[in-house]
Amino acid sequence: MYQPAHQAPGMLLAAGTWSANDTRLLAAAVAGIAVIVLLVSWLKLHPFLSLAIGSATIGVAAGLPVDTMVEKFTGGLGSTVGDVGLLVALGSMLGKLLTDTGGADRIVETVLARTSGRRMPWAMLFIAALLGLPLFMEVGVVLLIPIVMMAASRAQQPLLRLGIPMLAGLSILHGLVPPHPGPLVAVKTLHVDLGLTLALGVAVAIPTGIVAGPLFGALISRRIPLEPRTDLLGDLRSEPVGRRRPGFAISVLMLLMPVVLMLGKSVADLALTKGTLAYQALDTLGDPVVALLLTVLLAAVVLGRAARVSRNQLSDVLGGALPPVAGIILIIGAGGGLKKVLTASGVEHTITDLAHSAHMGPLVLGYLVAVGVRIATGSATVSTITAAGIAAPMVAGLDPVQGALVALAIGAGSLFFSHVNDAGFWMVKEYFGMTVGQTLRSWSVMETLLSVFAFALILGISAVA
Repeated sequence: MYQPAHQAPGMLLAAGTWSANDTRLLAAAVAGIAVIVLLVSWLKLHPFLSLAIGSATIGVAAGLPVDTMVEKFTGGLGSTVGDVGLLVALGSMLGKLLTDTGGADRIVETVLARTSGRRMPWAMLFIAALLGLPLFMEVGVVLLIPIVMMAASRAQQPLLRLGIPMLAGLSILHGLVPPHPGPLVAVKTLHVDLGLTLALGVAVAIPTGIVAGPLFGALISRRIPLEPRTDLLGDLRSEPVGRRRPGFAISVLMLLMPVVLMLGKSVADLALTKGTLAYQALDTLGDPVVALLLTVLLAAVVLGRAARVSRNQLSDVLGGALPPVAGIILIIGAGGGLKKVLTASGVEHTITDLAHSAHMGPLVLGYLVAVGVRIATGSATVSTITAAGIAAPMVAGLDPVQGALVALAIGAGSLFFSHVNDAGFWMVKEYFGMTVGQTLRSWSVMETLLSVFAFALILGISAVA
């Protein structure tokens, strides 16, 4: 079996050397990413094919055997489609049910009636932050897309003016606030206080989300004017398929049901003993796929009856939700395959070794390692795990507040500059109907703002704590 040249962080650069293999790995990563950007932007090749060719470029340049490269790419594609693809498909069904029965329209009309146009971005940030507490980033995007699209259409607002605050609210919680996987990994690896990390994470997340959300959204929406993608949700201006529209309360309940189920899983992880009946029930129902599947089934009955939709109409609504997202699922899967090829090449160890050899303090070291691995592999989770493992020995003697801040610094670094090797990049690009350049100028810059501003706040808290 192929083994990357780097087997453990610090092995190579502990001796203060930089090998030709390190140069080759970094050059391979840069070349592969450049190939993807050129193929998508210049040759207008489909992103799925571009990602596959870019992955092959990285694998060949890094010296991966062809069979290993193919295995890693297909394995990463399969696992990503299994994890995210099902969520996208089920979320699309739920969104289509809400949209075509008139439930999403009812929610938007009620919100617009109580929120002025200037306050809509702030409302989106608040809703995303509230829903984002128990949700994975991908699930939150899938659930909120129909609301953002509908609100932008009805209020005649630029799409990114509402979409960026939604993305910022979801992303900052994903990076900084337990019980999201990244922050939990950092807390467990560093052995720092969970409650303190959560409290400090929320304190950092609020101002950071404001800067990268409504404020940046107002700026970038003037430079990248976008229309809502009606092909994903049906004609947002058309009449509902049923003879009536569901009420506001039942529509919100269907939107919040997966959130409540997933929040129950988070509560079980934090408060209940594993193996008990209550824990097993909440853990099963709170699995994202199970939560969304149950919600879609219940929404089909509840919203269908409330809107007086026939069985044939209901079947058409559910079936019509899948074709528009098939391409998105394949592109997201290819992004996962690219990530696996990058990881197999060993480039993240080169980044880790370089930062570790500089003998930095744990706060700066953790942040920079997370940034480097995030840029190299596109994975926030991999960057968190790697950085936490490097910083762990240096955190042992710190007081609780400083230890929690190191965990948050690593989380902030894991958000830095999402680009073409991140499946989330392609998810946002396709859902919002943007080009690669537009996605880099909006989503990627927003992620960088979240990372840098959060780290600046963390440094400030560390200085006075």
